[in-house]
Amino acid sequence: MIYQHKPVLLSEVATALNLKNGDVVIDGTLGGGGYTMEFSSLVGKTGRVLSIDADELALNNFRQIQKTKGFDNVKIIKGNFRDMFDLVKPDVGTGLVAAIALDLGLSSAQLDDLNRGFAFSTDGPLDMSFDSNGIKTRQVVNKFSEAELIKIFRNYGEEPMASRIAKAIVVARRKSSIESSGRLVEIIGESLPAAYKARSRNHFATRVFQAIRIATNHELQALAEVLPQALRLLKPGGRLAVVSFHSLEDRIVKNFIKQESKDCICPPMVPVCVCGHLARLKNLTKKPVIANEDEIKLNPRARSAKLRVAEKLN
Repeated sequence: MIYQHKPVLLSEVATALNLKNGDVVIDGTLGGGGYTMEFSSLVGKTGRVLSIDADELALNNFRQIQKTKGFDNVKIIKGNFRDMFDLVKPDVGTGLVAAIALDLGLSSAQLDDLNRGFAFSTDGPLDMSFDSNGIKTRQVVNKFSEAELIKIFRNYGEEPMASRIAKAIVVARRKSSIESSGRLVEIIGESLPAAYKARSRNHFATRVFQAIRIATNHELQALAEVLPQALRLLKPGGRLAVVSFHSLEDRIVKNFIKQESKDCICPPMVPVCVCGHLARLKNLTKKPVIANEDEIKLNPRARSAKLRVAEKLN
């Protein structure tokens, strides 16, 4: 069964990338295929779209789309975008890609998959991994120390009640292993004051689930690793577009573009430049692009999306 997913900021991303007939473009996060299908149309039959995803759900879904709708200029590649350069190396050389897009959000299908544990609104096995590599979600929840859990919830989820929640998890798992998303939600809910839950703008488990997912998939490390590779792959004038959904991701993208837009990155106390660094990017979004009210009404998850775009210099 083919699932549908509404991509966030689709028109803004497509416009920013300035794709032309015959271009080679990389969609580093295939997901539901929304960006990939748009890119496929924009680059035409003579162009190519290389779409990467580690999740078999996304890959199998797009294979079904290709069977029914074509998109013959799209090649799907299994892997984590943190390995982007090696993944696309058989298809394209250094400095030949016209555009690269990264949408760092989850697809609706991943959230709705009852065999996974991404969502706190449904009860499923506690599995937030995109692929079979790395640590398991159950290992994070059931084996990490209280101190490690606090660090994860604070750093990756920016959760004010990190200590209280971590302690509750440790106490609960002594009695029995935490195996489902529903059980984890129960533990989180029981650990929090009623007033705190009532004040929460989002579901009280949102930040913790986000943090555990990031830890499971090493998402921030992967983002930090892919950005230099993207720069290496882009041709002069090629563009990079990244859509992030929380401040930690946006900060990494913002700082990378800022650093690569400077001719010197020496510390301020150094009187004469000794780093030899030359600007390789032009920042095209001084402030991130956000969704308009119409899109947010149609797709509430767009509310937290931020788009940053940069162009590679000669």
